[in-house]
Amino acid sequence: VQLQASGGGLVQAGGSLRLSCVASGRISWFDNIGWYRQAPGKERELVADITTNGRVRYAESIQGRFTFSRENGKSTWYLHMASLKPEDTAVYYCRVGRLESVIWGQGTLVTVSS
Repeated sequence: VQLQASGGGLVQAGGSLRLSCVASGRISWFDNIGWYRQAPGKERELVADITTNGRVRYAESIQGRFTFSRENGKSTWYLHMASLKPEDTAVYYCRVGRLESVIWGQGTLVTVSS
């Protein structure tokens, strides 16, 4: 399985972007899919993910501004980002996982200017 993230770019504060992640291969074995981000000089952190029970978790810092979605029956998921802030600047990664098995996408850079 390979993950391809896209949709990053440069946006002004208050703007919006939509990130996409497309998985090649079957991901049904994985029980967790989601988005992480890593800002310069910081550790990678969870942004949003969904488990097999359909429950979406969001990081507190993006609650109410970002929305995770997934196309039913397809290996594609999205991160809709609104009201972007300069502190949202980071490389965003999509990820699938199950227990110790984790696959990361290559990352897409989001830069929010003030």
